[in-house]
Amino acid sequence: MIEVKELTKYYGDKLAVDHLSFTVKAGEILGFLGPNGAGKSTTMNILTGYLPATAGQVSIDGIDLFENPGEAKKRIGYLPEIPPLYMDMTVDEYLKFMFRLKKVPSSVDAKKHIAEICDQVNITDVRKRLIRNLSKGYRQRVGIAQTMIGDPKILILDEPTVGLDPNQIIEIRHLIQKLGRKHTIILSSHILQEIQAVCSRIIIINEGRIAADEPIFRDGRRTAGKSVYEVLMEGPRDRVTAALLSVPSVIQVKGDRRYEENVYGYTVQTDGMAPVRRAFFDCALINGWRLLGLESRELSLEDLFIKLTAGADSAGVKTRETGAMR
Repeated sequence: MIEVKELTKYYGDKLAVDHLSFTVKAGEILGFLGPNGAGKSTTMNILTGYLPATAGQVSIDGIDLFENPGEAKKRIGYLPEIPPLYMDMTVDEYLKFMFRLKKVPSSVDAKKHIAEICDQVNITDVRKRLIRNLSKGYRQRVGIAQTMIGDPKILILDEPTVGLDPNQIIEIRHLIQKLGRKHTIILSSHILQEIQAVCSRIIIINEGRIAADEPIFRDGRRTAGKSVYEVLMEGPRDRVTAALLSVPSVIQVKGDRRYEENVYGYTVQTDGMAPVRRAFFDCALINGWRLLGLESRELSLEDLFIKLTAGADSAGVKTRETGAMR
């Protein structure tokens, strides 16, 4: 449905998007995450045709966005972080205006089409009201309604629940889930609970590059099978760290919590592909160390986001890839 290859964007000398490549399948709800300044909004603006790219390719439903932007844009509905609403129009006037602006084919009955959309997003009862007099939640619904004009296959939503109260957030989440039955959706949000609630996959970008592209479990218990273990071990810190890191499936060891002489707490991240409890016990037994505590917890989306975007970790972290402390 969406295919991005080596997408690159410079603002002068500043590299904002650094050779991004990913695909989004039909019917998928993709969470698009990253810290401020990571390149999320720039990428989304390029995908929707609002910004040109410096280099790369984007295909929308098999259509090259850069060679045939008009046809590609017909397949996209876009809700920017600040919805493009005209406050002095009624909801009806605004949606009719957007219908004409998007050049929906004359074969589509405008009155019926707009009525169906209003029913879907639950704004039928406010169609005659001025947009300026609507609550923030209703304005967001009107913004989502305009993305659906022309029945595009793809909806790209940038922070759709920003500024809403908890009840309104839940309502918008349910609406997005309902829309996901018919549309392919890219959802950008800083609210990680929102991503966990509605998305089946996440892409995290940092400094313009993809830091993670993984499925997500909607109950929020784990992401891509990764697990974290808290290990309390009596033994020389460097040797214990190296031994834990040598265990198959372990990808990172952080040992920076000293409890008493020669006793440290270690946070051990695994890829979830193999059991590790017995291996941890064997590490202690073979080396004559004491395993004083072992507790597992699943790696949450928040854990993953912070790990990938918070910059360099504190001292005492080793990774399997480098074997070096950082």
